[in-house]
Amino acid sequence: MNFNEERPSKTQVKKNMNALQDLGMRLTEFASDTLLKAGLPEHIVKAAAEYHKITSNGALKRQAQYIGRLMREASDEEVAQIKNYLSIVDGDNAAHNAQMKRIEQWRDKLLAEDNNLTSYLNNYPNADANALRTLIRNARREAESSKPPKSARALFQQIKADIQNQAICVKDE
Repeated sequence: MNFNEERPSKTQVKKNMNALQDLGMRLTEFASDTLLKAGLPEHIVKAAAEYHKITSNGALKRQAQYIGRLMREASDEEVAQIKNYLSIVDGDNAAHNAQMKRIEQWRDKLLAEDNNLTSYLNNYPNADANALRTLIRNARREAESSKPPKSARALFQQIKADIQNQAICVKDE
């Protein structure tokens, strides 16, 4: 080993280990189904789900250590994936926030005027026009009668799916 090469100090190594364990412990705040749908590593999700079943304090500490070990053994891509997921959940991911804002704007435009549907269909030609018309009509009725915005939420999800499908089609070309 060359003297010019610096190894991380023991303190720095411990800080990195604790940071990874804390990152893994953040996953215990969520349901395992949610984490699996997000595409996070299955073995880490299972360990986080197991944490909820434990009642003994000593066993909780051992499980936290185990989660930390799994995080240290995880690949850089897996750790990056977990960090990205947590940043989205925390609202720190600017690209995700911008996409959600764009979806909300489209929903509001579609609910405001009928002629905006034509503009939307020009931007997203693979969208189902009939389904959108139905959702828009139902959302307007719900708003007029002060009912919960079930159709407005469904419209939001439809727009989100259309935007994601458009992105996938562009990537495939």
